[in-house]
Formats: sequence, structure tokens, C-alpha cells
Amino acid sequence: MAIRRGMKRGLPRMKPTKSCRHPEIDYKDLEYLRKHISAQGQIVSRRKTALCSRCQRNLKRAIKRARYLALVPHVG
Repeated sequence: MAIRRGMKRGLPRMKPTKSCRHPEIDYKDLEYLRKHISAQGQIVSRRKTALCSRCQRNLKRAIKRARYLALVPHVG
């Protein structure tokens, strides 16, 4: 019996933004950080933010620093 190969099911992947250019993400920029935090206070996934892996890591680091300083809420 032949193995059927086809498209994987699920959500289609979003390509990272082409205008990324690795911007400097600051933990004090609360407007930008709140765009990437869900209503429950969780960090939004890279698939939804459409950031490259380097920018997503920098974003994660900035959000965690802001949480430590109580600028943004922690996840319960």
C-alpha cells in the first residue's frame, strides 16, 4: 500500500514580517508589549505575532522584565 503524502492539517503558517529588521524592543514600551500579550496575560505565540524568532525572543525577554517590575500583569 502506498503512503499518501499531502498537506498537513491545521492553521497555515504566517511568514515573518519582511520589515522586521530586528527593532530594539524595550521593556518600558508598554504600548508595544500590550499588543503582544493576550487578555489572560499570556505572551502571544510567534505564529500570531508574525515576528522572526530573534524578535520573538527579544519580545519574550522584554515582557518578562516588565512583569518582574510589575509593569504588566503576570499569568495567574
